[in-house]
Order: sequence, then C-alpha cells, then structure tokens
Amino acid sequence: MSDEDLAKNSSEQKDEAGNENSAESSAVALAADDNVEVAANNEQMSGVELGGAVRFQYSYEAYDSDNKDRGGDFDFDTFRLDLNGNVGDVILSAQYRWFDYMDVIHHAWVGYNFYEEQQARIGITKVPFGILPYASHNFFFSANYYVGLEDDYDMGVNYSYVTASDQLDLAFYKNDEQGGIDGYVSDRSERYSYDVVGVRLEGEGIFDVPTLQAAETNTLNGRYAHIFNFDQMAVEVGVSGQVGQLELDQGKDGDHFAAALHSVIDVGQWNIQLQASTYEYDVDGMNVDQMVVGAYAFFDTIAAEADLYLANIAYSQPVQWGPVSNLTFYNDYTLVSGKSGNLEDTFMNVTGVAVTAGGLYTYFDYVMAENQPFIGGSMAGDGDTEHRFNANFGYYF
Repeated sequence: MSDEDLAKNSSEQKDEAGNENSAESSAVALAADDNVEVAANNEQMSGVELGGAVRFQYSYEAYDSDNKDRGGDFDFDTFRLDLNGNVGDVILSAQYRWFDYMDVIHHAWVGYNFYEEQQARIGITKVPFGILPYASHNFFFSANYYVGLEDDYDMGVNYSYVTASDQLDLAFYKNDEQGGIDGYVSDRSERYSYDVVGVRLEGEGIFDVPTLQAAETNTLNGRYAHIFNFDQMAVEVGVSGQVGQLELDQGKDGDHFAAALHSVIDVGQWNIQLQASTYEYDVDGMNVDQMVVGAYAFFDTIAAEADLYLANIAYSQPVQWGPVSNLTFYNDYTLVSGKSGNLEDTFMNVTGVAVTAGGLYTYFDYVMAENQPFIGGSMAGDGDTEHRFNANFGYYF
C-alpha cells in the first residue's frame, strides 16, 4: 500500500475515534462517549437500549497531490449500532461498525456487579492501560493507539474495583478480538483496534501481508489509579502493566511487555494529560526489530521496541449559540522514540476544537506529524513532516 492509499483510508481511521475526550465529566464525554461501558454500568436501565451514530468527514491532505487539487475530499466515515442494558442482573454492551470497505465488531461483553464498587466482564472488552477512557482529546487519538496501547479491545475477562478516589483494573486476555492466530476470519487486518499480527521480515515492504504470522495470547493486564482532590484541582496518578505471550506459526513463540505511568489533572475547565509508556516484543531464536500490526483493512509496521510520551491540554467552554452547547479546545502531542532497528522517531501534534450541538458532535483538527499513520506516513517510515486539516461530523442517537 502506498502512502497515497494509506492517506485515503484515514477517514476510516480514527473513527473511530469518536474519541470523546479524556475528562469524563466534561461535555465532550457526555456528547458521544465511545466508552459505552460507562452507560452499561447503569443498574437502573430496564431491558436493552439501541443507539448508534453516523459520521461523515472532510479532509484536506497536504501530502496527497490529488486531494489538494480537488480542494480536499468529503466522504462517508462510519455507521454504527450500540446495544446497552441489562437482562436481570446481567449487564451487557455491544457495538458493531460498518465502513465502505469493511465491517467490524468494536466490543461485545456481558458483566455482573458484585457490589457497588466491583464489576466483572467477559467478552471483547477495553484493555485497561494508561489514561482512560482515552489518552487524547482529538479525532486521531494519540500515537499510542497505532501501536495498540490506546482504546484497544481484546477477548478476555476483566475485573474492576472503583471508588470515588481509586480504580483497580485486572484483566486476562486469551487472545485478540479475532480469535488469535488461527481465528476464523478471512482478513486479520479488518479490525477496529490495532494488534500485532506478524513479524516484519527482511525484504518485506512496510505495508505487506506478513509472511510470519503472530498474535498476542495469554496476556495479563493490571492498572491502578488514585485521585488526589484539592480545593480547585483533582490530580489522577496511575500505573499500568501488560505482559503476555506471542504465538507464531512455523513453530515459533515469543513474549510481549508494556508499561505506563500517567497523570490526569483537572483544574476548573482545564484538562491536562501526561503519560510515559514503553513496550517490547521478543521472538524466541530471532533478532526482531519490526512487527506487523493490522487494523482498518491494511497492514502497517511498527518497531518491536519503543518509548512513547504524550502531553495533552484541553479547555472546555459551555456556550449558548443556538444548538451549540459546548466548545472544547485542545492541543495533543505525542512522541515515539527509542525505536528498535534505528527507525526514525514519530511525532504527532493535533490542534483543534470539538463542537457539541445536540446529537451532533464535530471535530475540527489541524494535524502536523512525521512518520505517523494516516498523516502520510508509517510508524516504520522515514518521511517528512506532513500536514492535514480534518473535520469529522458525527450524529449520535
């Protein structure tokens, strides 16, 4: 896949985002929270409720000469349906998404509240890692998303203990949402969240289908966060860890590891997110520098080992402009460095505003990035700094 082809997939890219923001108390989160687990936790719901969204997107891509000549493109993004509710004491939540080029499961789980503070879930659930529900405010998430460390969903069991000041999450994932390396799917790249699907061997292109397939299995996750409350400020500090095995074809095995430290600071209408994380993939008997990931119906390449840093800031301003009730201004920055194989650093900076108007939620983003997927590059690339203006319009029902 060329950079041009990659760029044309970007509307599909973040859906995906629906990345409704970090501060769950803000109007951003209330407008269109993809973290539907929050809604599903409501024990007062009677039966199952149907919801969803439809999204369209305009993009002007400085790195795509055809797009520039047309003055940008306005395309269909995604249609989704949500099911949330309970049947007796059993809580359930599911979401399915349709794109022009694929349709995928986003999440699907059933759960039970043991006590007011404790809940268990089984199925395709959100992986507890780093800042939740999102380590970003913008439509494109952070660079963490593109290596599988933000808004990731896998098949397993979760336990959560949540109080006003503490949250502990423990999880065991048997495999990814497609059933692992031998899951019954025709294309392992057709998925919502990024997962490792292979090892990038010498001679293969960045976007090639992997010759040596791989998948995460038997993964343990742990996350703990504590909130310190002051007169005018709340500070969340947390730590996350992830460790598991890699299953490969051709009789090979391996393992993977990731860790993160994060802080979320709320001061009045301001929200600040800080996070440092690291990850590593190892394959027994091989010196591996690059891995293959899959999502949005294409394959990409990432370093087998890297460090990630992010610093985000947002300001939420309630307004009364006809149907417009809130504006959230933000600047999100991510740096990916220390990559194995001497790969060049990745950075992405997104400056934008999210507009809430009834059921309509719109992102206006200006993105400047280097070696970043869907901004004219790849995590394994060696390109120039690229620019993109993006407007994503989503109606939620």
